[in-house]
Amino acid sequence: MASEVPKLKLGSQGLVVSAQGLGCMGMTGSHGPPKEESDMIKLLHHAIDSGITFLDTSNALKERGLREKVQIMMIPNDFRKNMPRFQNVDHNKTVYERVNEMAARKGCTSAQLALAWLHHQGNDVIPIPGTTKIENFNQNIGALSVKLTPEEMAELESFASGDIVKGERNFMMKGTQDSV
Repeated sequence: MASEVPKLKLGSQGLVVSAQGLGCMGMTGSHGPPKEESDMIKLLHHAIDSGITFLDTSNALKERGLREKVQIMMIPNDFRKNMPRFQNVDHNKTVYERVNEMAARKGCTSAQLALAWLHHQGNDVIPIPGTTKIENFNQNIGALSVKLTPEEMAELESFASGDIVKGERNFMMKGTQDSV
């Protein structure tokens, strides 16, 4: 099973990592309640057994002293209403619908299509989707088999580019993949 995830050279130092990583921040309680430790250990073992060698364990909220602010925002209501991207949900819904239509044509999920788009940005881009569930991890890895033609890339970018989607990603992380 370890041969499922291809490897890429990262940077100029010779480091070789899996073509897709695993974001682990959601496991720690930085994004909601901490997950069951035994489940997260199973997920980590599954990821490594699948060939993942690039684990992002950054805990930026905690290290920057922002955890308490995030928790305060979350207490009474869903915090997503405070995120600029979700304040533009009516406009962005049309983008989401078009992405879903294209994903259906490709026989994949919209998340897999988004990850596939990232994989097609070049060997210097390695997506690091986060998850706390083995099922979602397996779905994310499935994005590696989604191939996009230049025409499909142009189609996707015609309706889902950073200048068409309205609103920043969230209250902390401003910008998109292209501007980070």
